[in-house]
Amino acid sequence: MEIADIDVEAMAHQALEAWEFQSAKHELVSVTENIVFRVDAGDGKVLRLCLHRSWYHNLPELISECQWTRALSEYGISTPVQVPASDGNDHVLVRDNVSGEARYASMNQWVDGEIMGRIIARSEDFTIHFIRMGDMAARIHNQASKWKPPPGFTRHSLDAEGFMGKKPFWGPFWAAPTLTSDERKRFEHLREAVYKLLARLNTDSDNYSMIHADLHPRNLVINGEHLHVIDFDDAGFGWHMYELAVGLFHYQDHPRFPEMVEAVFEGYRQVRRLEKKSAGLLSLFLLVRALASVGWVAARPELSKVSAGRHDRYGRWVADKVFSLSAGMGL
Repeated sequence: MEIADIDVEAMAHQALEAWEFQSAKHELVSVTENIVFRVDAGDGKVLRLCLHRSWYHNLPELISECQWTRALSEYGISTPVQVPASDGNDHVLVRDNVSGEARYASMNQWVDGEIMGRIIARSEDFTIHFIRMGDMAARIHNQASKWKPPPGFTRHSLDAEGFMGKKPFWGPFWAAPTLTSDERKRFEHLREAVYKLLARLNTDSDNYSMIHADLHPRNLVINGEHLHVIDFDDAGFGWHMYELAVGLFHYQDHPRFPEMVEAVFEGYRQVRRLEKKSAGLLSLFLLVRALASVGWVAARPELSKVSAGRHDRYGRWVADKVFSLSAGMGL
């Protein structure tokens, strides 16, 4: 089901009724995989309404996401603050009566501020922002490594099987339709090689726990000294070094990339131990991110229609990164 076939306004109205905000003003602000509205609920209250993609997470997984973000908030990390519907639940099922598309809707408090990624893009002195990102990753890992999930908690695992197995979480990257036959053979070889490398890694709580899994500067909001983390869609169980690789991934072509890496490591080490051996896994997890991203792009061809070609260009860029990173590792 493509987003263009969905009556998003009708679904938004159903959600607003469930929160008893029928008369509230709402504005569509994002149409990608999730559909997001800004809601002016009156009395200065501004909220974010999200219609979650129908195939990505089931209800227990969405509930688990909220359980973790609440636990992070109690730990002192600024995360989305859920606003329950009138029935007390965080999620309400809404349906487009024409297409039959059904999605879970959720509501949380709107956060003012500027996306860190935009600040970095115009800044010559960006070091402090990468330090803050490393600091945030470490604080998330400190909480998660000691946290005991409640009964029934369920999220995906970004382990060797989740990344490089026969049914990886973000799709079979080696079968992407944009790849040539030779590239597919190369990707198949890399899948097997990287699987073996990941399977040897330690998965104790010092190295592996719940992670945000998409903690890059476009998912960090700055308001003065306040730093807020958004978009826990991809959150699951994974390696801490993968988290840091995600934050740095899109900056690999930047001439000052080594400085960015050192800044992230510095921020992380201010809060949490990062051994030299673990830091040395950065190249491996940059490659993992590149391979997974090829699968992510291939699984979402509909985004090409709403991104003015950016989606397709990104797909080629991540494929090229696979080749350059694997060559640098001798794979």
